[in-house]
Amino acid sequence: MKILHVISGGESGGSKNHLLSLFKHNTKHEMFLLVFTKGALYEEAVEQGINVKVMEQKSRYDVSVLSRLKKFVNTNDFDIVHSHGGRANFMIRMIQGSLKAKWVTTVHSDPELDYIHNPKMKKVFTGLNKWSYAKVDHFFAVSKRFKEMISGYGIPADKISTIYNGIDFSFVSQDITREEAGLNHADFTAMIVARLHPVKQHKMLLNAFKAFSVEHPEKAVSLVVVGEGQLEQELKQLTAELQLNEKVQFLGSRSDVPVLFRHADVSLLTSESESFPLVLLESAREKTPIISTDVGGVAQLIPENKGGWLIPIGDQDALTVALNEALLEKEAGTIEEKGQFLYEYARKNFSLHALQQSIFNRYEKILRK
Repeated sequence: MKILHVISGGESGGSKNHLLSLFKHNTKHEMFLLVFTKGALYEEAVEQGINVKVMEQKSRYDVSVLSRLKKFVNTNDFDIVHSHGGRANFMIRMIQGSLKAKWVTTVHSDPELDYIHNPKMKKVFTGLNKWSYAKVDHFFAVSKRFKEMISGYGIPADKISTIYNGIDFSFVSQDITREEAGLNHADFTAMIVARLHPVKQHKMLLNAFKAFSVEHPEKAVSLVVVGEGQLEQELKQLTAELQLNEKVQFLGSRSDVPVLFRHADVSLLTSESESFPLVLLESAREKTPIISTDVGGVAQLIPENKGGWLIPIGDQDALTVALNEALLEKEAGTIEEKGQFLYEYARKNFSLHALQQSIFNRYEKILRK
C-alpha cells in the first residue's frame, strides 16, 4: 500500500505528534508526507528520515500549487491520500475529482472552534473546511464525540471510524533532576502542556490555581505552563495581577515534555474542546495522574476517575477542588497509585501499535470497496 499524508506543515502540537507517530516502526507500507510550509513538523520529519515533499504556497490558500499537487499524487500512484486539518482538506478537495487515490481525513479538532475568537477567519476557513467534507471517502474521528459531530454535518455513519490516539509505551524519558529540567523546587507541582490559545482556557486555570494556593499558604505549590501562543503576554500579565509570579513558571515550547511530566504531581488539561489529546497519553506514560475537563474522548482514558480527575468544562471551582484532592493524595502517599493505574490502563488500551493497525486495516477496507 502506498500512502501520502498531507498537512499544512506548521503544526507544533498534538496533530504534529500524532502524524509523526504513524510513520514509526513502519516496514510494511510505503509512506510519504507532503507539507505546504516548513515548520516544526517538517524539521522533525526530515530528522526522522521520513520522505517529505514540500510544496510551498505564497499564502494559506494559494491555489497555484494545485496542478503540481495533482500531478504529484497521480504520477506516484498513491493508493491513499490522508489529509490532516482544514488547509490540507481544502487543497485535496480542489483536486479530488482528478485523483486515482482514495481520500481519507482525520478530524483533529472541532471546526467550529478553530477560529472561535476571529469571526472573519471562522466564517471563511471553517466554511471551506466543512465544504471539503462532502467529497471525503472516509473520516477518522479520534473520539466518539467527534464521530457524532461529523455525523451532524450530514456525513453517513458508515463513512466514519472512531480511532483513538496511541503512543509508543516502550519509550523511556531521560532521567534528570528538577534543577536540570529548569523547574523550581515545590511541595506540589501541576503542569499544563498546551498552546497559549483561548480554547485551552489558561485564564480559568490561573484563577483556579490562585484559589488553590490561597488555601495552602504554608505549601510551596507550583504551576508549570509549557507552550507558546497568542495569549502569552496576556497570561503573564494576569499571573502578575493574581500575585502568582513566584508560583507560576512559563517555560515556552519544550522538546523534553516527558522529562517534565516525570517531575509533575499532576498534569492538567483545561480546554473547552479537544479530540483525544496525545499529551495526556504522554502524561500516562510517565505515570503522572491527570486533571482534565470532560472533552472529546478523555473520559475513555480516566474511567471512574481512577487515573485522575474529570471535571466539567469551564468549572473553575471544580478544578480548584481537584487540585486540593490531588494535594491530599500526595500527602497521603496514594497519588502514585493513581499514576500507576493510568499507566497500565493507557498502555493496554491506547498503544501506538493498536492505532497503526486500526488505521491500516481501515485503509484496506476502503480500497476493497
